[in-house]
Amino acid sequence: MRVVWGLGELPALLAELEVERPLLVASRRWDRLDLPAAGRWDEIPSDRIEVPRGPDGILAVGGGSAIDTAKAASAASGLPVVSVPTTYSGSEWSEFFGVRDPERRLRGGGGGARLGGIVYEPELTLDLPRETTAGTALNALAHSAEALYVRGRDEAADVVALEGARIIGDALPRVLEQPGDRAARRDLLLGAARAGEALGRSGLALGHAMAQALGGRYGLPHGVLNAICLPAALRFNAEFVPPALGEALGTDDPATRVEQLARLGGIGRLADLGVPREELQEVAEAVAARPGTRANPRPATPDDVLTLLESVF
Repeated sequence: MRVVWGLGELPALLAELEVERPLLVASRRWDRLDLPAAGRWDEIPSDRIEVPRGPDGILAVGGGSAIDTAKAASAASGLPVVSVPTTYSGSEWSEFFGVRDPERRLRGGGGGARLGGIVYEPELTLDLPRETTAGTALNALAHSAEALYVRGRDEAADVVALEGARIIGDALPRVLEQPGDRAARRDLLLGAARAGEALGRSGLALGHAMAQALGGRYGLPHGVLNAICLPAALRFNAEFVPPALGEALGTDDPATRVEQLARLGGIGRLADLGVPREELQEVAEAVAARPGTRANPRPATPDDVLTLLESVF
């Protein structure tokens, strides 16, 4: 997969991939950009996207919801997808995707997207809200962390995961302190890219399974949920978390450091998001059945997951 920096590199990348007539998947907020489009899909997220006749590729611009919508279309059509991420989600690195309706409820998912390329443009992240910045960056950090211990991981990707964690841990506080700092934004995007690569090579574990189950049920932001759930997952998996992760984050307690970064971004607990406490048992059962939980290095029963959910409620 080709990765380039700067929106000005998009035409050359599309030409290299022999994409002349892309279907643009992007919300209307990106109308201000001069983007090639042989068609347009602007319902983000969407569980009903269809690729019309004519386009020879898919161009996704936006956060994880836009990119997942485009990847679903890619998997269905066989067309390559080029992503221009505008958050730090990292989903542009994985062929897997979740399908959500416009109310952000999970409607399915799958794999098989044809990943053609990625264009990183830090300028597109400058107006991200504080919570979105922190949430999506901590989602990326979760990619790095879980890639280090998920069952079946690519051990050769550990160095990439650790680089991503180190950069995110350094850049996120700088961005939150000075949101207009372009150099810090670029660094944070680079850290998210490294974490995304680790995601694509190794996969996800329990923390993501918790965030996915909660987000799919209640339509809540995936990044914020990862920021809340990752510390609990790190503590549950403490015997499998390599010391190198703490070293990358400059701490001997990675879970607490993640909590500190989440608070810097204004992220609280599940109760703050309106998650009903009386439904946590049902959520725990859904989490326990997810692939990420099955790939976790330490088995997690529904009762285990319930305890973790209650710890971050």
